[in-house]
Amino acid sequence: MLQTNIPATEDKRLLVGNASRDDAAVYDMENGTAIISTTDFFIPIVDDPFTFGKIAAVNAISDVYAMGGTPLLAIAILGWPIDKLGPEIAQQVLEGGRAACKEAGILLAGGHSIDSPEPIFGLAVTGHVDIEHLKQNNTAEEGCILYLTKPLGVGILTTAQKRGILKEEDAHLAPNSMTQLNSIGAELGRISGVCAMTDVTGFGLLGHLTEMCEGSQLSAQIRFDDVPRIPGLDFYIAEKCFPGGTNRNWSSYGEGIALQNEDQRILLCDPQTSGGLLLAVRNDAVDEVEAL
Repeated sequence: MLQTNIPATEDKRLLVGNASRDDAAVYDMENGTAIISTTDFFIPIVDDPFTFGKIAAVNAISDVYAMGGTPLLAIAILGWPIDKLGPEIAQQVLEGGRAACKEAGILLAGGHSIDSPEPIFGLAVTGHVDIEHLKQNNTAEEGCILYLTKPLGVGILTTAQKRGILKEEDAHLAPNSMTQLNSIGAELGRISGVCAMTDVTGFGLLGHLTEMCEGSQLSAQIRFDDVPRIPGLDFYIAEKCFPGGTNRNWSSYGEGIALQNEDQRILLCDPQTSGGLLLAVRNDAVDEVEAL
């Protein structure tokens, strides 16, 4: 999709662009700092409009944190079926976005809206980072230890809700996870022993780990029992409750990955919305990372 016949314009100040599979573009300001630019948006994955807006905003802001940066401001991207849904519902979506931005310490400073067949919401986010603290997903080193800052299982639980089998006591688990900011990324960026970092989203843990390994020309081993997961998932996994994206993920990158059973595939390929940060950490930085 990104292939082009137009000759590329070279700019040495573009530190991160389409040449890698990173979470955002990064541009050198030639003063020791860089600007981070990213955008993300999607259709609703929950029924409550405020929660949808907050999830979409947190998800977009996450790309800045995944680069080790701090967000500066955001502008909204809104598509709305004005002939089907009232403006008061769109207002609630925007309020959710504003709430996420407020938690991140930034302004929702503007945006653009269009009439669209179905609701769409997200942000374009600008951030900044000291270049010495910039993190990418293709810079892991041999011997690094992997960490994940949020538990897996969001796709499983949202699918359970769609199927009508989500337990009442579990209804808050996925929204609580998806609305949690990855602001720890800015602190992790200042730790030199964090060699690589990315956020785990639609490709699932295995997909984003595969990108990290391929970009760093390494392989990885996962201790399945140590992978953090949202409590109560065993019931839904036993019910074979998983989204269609799980199988698409496995089909796209599963060759060359050895798993022991289907339950591992269901969890490790589970598409995450606003998932956690995946870190590759040198042994000498483990204590510093775990202290955060």
